[in-house]
Amino acid sequence: MPSFLLLEAICICLFSRVPPSLPLQEVHVSREIMGKISAASKMMWCSAAMDILFLLDGSHSIGKGSFERSKHFAITVCDALDISPKRVRVGAFQFSSTPHLEFPLDSFSTQQEVKEKMKRMVFKGGRTETGFALKYLLREGFPGGRNSSVPQILIIITDGKSQGHVALPAKQLKERGIIVFAVGVRFPRWEELHALASEPREQHVLLAEQVEDATNGLFSTFSSSDICTTASPDCRINAYPCEHKTLETVRELAGNTLCWRGSRRASAVLATLCPFYSWKRVFLTHPTTCSRTTCPGPCDSQPCQNGGTCVPEGLNGYQCLCPLAFGGEANCAPKLNLECRIDVLFLLDSSAGTTLEGFLRAKAFVKRFVQAVLSEDSRARVAVAKFSRELQVVVPVGEYQDVPDLVRSLDSIPFSGGPTLTGSALRQAAERGFGSATRTGQDRPRRVVVLLTESRSQDEIAGPARHVRARELLLLGVGSEAVQAELEEITGSPKHVMVYADPQDLFIQIPELQKKLCSRPRPGCQAQALDLVFMLDASASVGAENFAQMQSFVRSCMLQFDVDPDVTQVGLVVYGSHIQTTFGLDTYPTRATVLRAMSQAPYLGGVGSAGTALLHIYDKVMTIRKGARPGVPKAVVVLTGGNGAEDAAVPAQKLRNNGISVLVLGVGPVLREALRRLAGPRDSLIHVAAYTDLRHHQDMLIEWICDEAKRPVNLCKPSPCMNEGTCILQNGSYRCECQDGWEGPHCENQEMPPKHVAKSLQDSSCTPPSNYREELDTLHAERALVVSRAPVPWVFSEDLLPAPSRTAILIWEKDVLTISLLLREVGAADVTP
Repeated sequence: MPSFLLLEAICICLFSRVPPSLPLQEVHVSREIMGKISAASKMMWCSAAMDILFLLDGSHSIGKGSFERSKHFAITVCDALDISPKRVRVGAFQFSSTPHLEFPLDSFSTQQEVKEKMKRMVFKGGRTETGFALKYLLREGFPGGRNSSVPQILIIITDGKSQGHVALPAKQLKERGIIVFAVGVRFPRWEELHALASEPREQHVLLAEQVEDATNGLFSTFSSSDICTTASPDCRINAYPCEHKTLETVRELAGNTLCWRGSRRASAVLATLCPFYSWKRVFLTHPTTCSRTTCPGPCDSQPCQNGGTCVPEGLNGYQCLCPLAFGGEANCAPKLNLECRIDVLFLLDSSAGTTLEGFLRAKAFVKRFVQAVLSEDSRARVAVAKFSRELQVVVPVGEYQDVPDLVRSLDSIPFSGGPTLTGSALRQAAERGFGSATRTGQDRPRRVVVLLTESRSQDEIAGPARHVRARELLLLGVGSEAVQAELEEITGSPKHVMVYADPQDLFIQIPELQKKLCSRPRPGCQAQALDLVFMLDASASVGAENFAQMQSFVRSCMLQFDVDPDVTQVGLVVYGSHIQTTFGLDTYPTRATVLRAMSQAPYLGGVGSAGTALLHIYDKVMTIRKGARPGVPKAVVVLTGGNGAEDAAVPAQKLRNNGISVLVLGVGPVLREALRRLAGPRDSLIHVAAYTDLRHHQDMLIEWICDEAKRPVNLCKPSPCMNEGTCILQNGSYRCECQDGWEGPHCENQEMPPKHVAKSLQDSSCTPPSNYREELDTLHAERALVVSRAPVPWVFSEDLLPAPSRTAILIWEKDVLTISLLLREVGAADVTP
C-alpha cells in the first residue's frame, strides 16, 4: 500500500474514535426549560389506533454501541404507547446489507412484551442499504399492520450514510400517506435525514443521542395531530431555536514538498513541487427550529414566599430554600420570635415627602412584623410614633399586649403631611418615645428606635442622631435606596440600615429586622487614634460611574469611625490627569463634614500614576505641617482598577519603611501583577471582582484598619521633624535636632537675623537682577516660602514687597533667583534702600 494511502487510512481510523455520545443537536433554551422538556416527555401518552414500525440501522457504520442506543430510544418511545391489538401496534426491522424483520406489528399485545423483544435484538452489521430497506417496505407493506385504516408511522433510526439512493423510495412512501420520522444516531448526515423525513422536516427530524429531548419532539408532533396527549391540559407546544451539528472530515492544503517526476528524455529526472494535504475533523452547524412540549412546573406559581428559592422535585413536588428566620414551613411563611428582652419604638415618617402611599406601606410593615414575631411568650414590647413637623406617640410602649388589639390600633393612625423634620423627631423620640420609665442599668430592657422613611430630612440630623446614641439607644433605619446615605449617617453604620429598590421588597426586610433587634453589635475600633488617608483612582481607566461607586464605598466605611481631632483624622487624595488633595487630615473635624466632602470629590479622568500619588501623600499629606499627629498610627487605603500602578511598588515601600501602612483594594475580574507588587509582602491586598462588589468587602477593610490602629508606633516613623531635622528617640518620647537656621519643637521656625544684620544688608553694593519684580509677583501669587542661605542678598523697601509688613530677601546665586520671606516683622527704618 502506498505510504500516503496508509497515512490517510490511519487518520480516518483515529477520527472515527470520537466519542459517539457527544450531543449533536442543541436546543438553545435555559436550563429551566430543558428540565421542563425532560419532564414533559414523561407525561405524554399515546392511545389512538396507529401502526408504528421501527426501522433500525444495523450496519457497520453505526457500530454496536450506537445500535444499542437506537434500541434504547425505541424502548423509551414505547413507554408512552398504549400497546394493544386495537390501539397501538408496534413492529421492528433491522437493516444493513438486507432488511431483516425482527417482529411484525401483530406479534405482541402488551408494552412489556414489545420492550423485552427489542432488548433481545442482536446487531448484525453489513452495508448501509437504507434505500433497499425502503423499497422492501414499498413492495411488502407494513407486516402485520392494518393497511391504511389507521395512521402508519415509520421511525427510521440511522446515521444517514446510505450506500444507495434514498430520496425516491422515501418520497413514494410518504405519497402513500406514511408519516416518516428520521432519527439520527452517532454523527448523522442531516441532509439525508431531511430527505427521509416527512414535512415539516424540523418536526420529523430528531437525534436519538438525547433520548428525552427526542421523545419529546416525537410526541409533540403526534400531539399536534391529536394522536397523543399530555397528562396536563396546561402543557403547550412551543418552537425553540436549535442547531444540528455534523462531524465532517475535511482535507486542507498543508503546503508543497519537493518531488521527482520523469521527463521526456529517458536519462533525465525532473524535480518539482508537489502539494500535500492534512486531514481534520470539523463540526458543520445547521440552524433550525425544534418543536417541544413544556408543562407547568411545580415552581411556576412561585409558592415560596419572602424571597425563598423554589427547587422542583419530580413532576409535582418542590422544596423551598428559605432565607434565615423563615425556615420550618414549605412556603417560607414567617415563623419568627423576638426572644430577647427589648422595647422597640417604630418611628413612622408621616410627612408629605413620604406620601400617603409610603405611610400606609410603613404601617403595613409594622403590622406584618408584630404578627410574625410577637407571641404570648415574647418579652418584647412595641411602641409606635409618627412624625412630620412634630413627633406624636400614638401607641405607647407596652400599652397593648394582645397582637390583634395592637394591629387595630395601627389601622386608626391617620396620615399627617407637612415637612420632613427627621432630626427633630429623633431628638423627641429619645426624650419621650419610651415613656417615663426610670429603670436603669441591668434592670432596663434594650431600647431600639426603628426609623421608617422614604424622604430626605429637611432639618439637621447629625446632632440629634448623636444625642440618641448617647442615651444608649440603638438606631435602625428602614427605607428606600434614595435615603440610604442619610440612614447610614443617622444610624452610624451601614449594618444598621435596610433598604429596598422596589416598594414591595420592603416586607422582605422583616426577618432581617428581627435578626438585628436581638443581635448585639460587635465592638469596633471607633475609639482608636488613627491618621487615615484614602487614595482613589479617578483616572479614565476607572470611569465616572465606577468612581462614584468608590465614593459611596468610602463614605460607608467612614460611618464605622469616630472622626475627631483627638481620635480618627481622615484625608482624601484623588489622582488621574493630575493629583489633588481633596481634603487633608486636619481639614474636617467631624464625620458629617468628612462625608459631605467625600461626596464632592472630583472625577479627574486622564491617565493616572499611583506611584506619583503615593509620593504626594508622603510629602504633602502625611506630614506634621499638614496635620499628621506624632505617635499616632497611620494608614493609606488605595482603591484602584490597577492601571497606572506599575510605578507604585517603590513609593508604597517608602511609606511602609516610614511607619505608614498601605492597603490595596484592587478592582477587576483579573488581578494585575502590578497590584501584587504594590501590596507588598504583607497580607495587604483585597481583590474585588467588580466595583459593585466593594460593599461585600467592607468588613474585611474595617478589620484591617482596626488591626493597623492597634499596632505599636515608632515615634520617629514617619519623622515628625521638618526642614531636614533629625528625630531622636529618648525616654519614651522624641526630640528634633534642627539644621542651622531652623528652630522649634519640630524645626518649623526659621531663625531670624538680628536687626543690625538686616541693616548691614542695605550696604551691599550689588545690583539686583532685572526680573526681581516678576519674581515678587510670582511669590505673591503662589504664597510660596523658599529658603536659602546664599551669602549675597539685597533688601528692598516695602513698596516692592508682596506684604507690606514683611521683608523679602532676593538672592542671586549661580543664575538661580530664590525668595525667602522672613517670618519676623521689621520696621520701616530697617528696610531703607
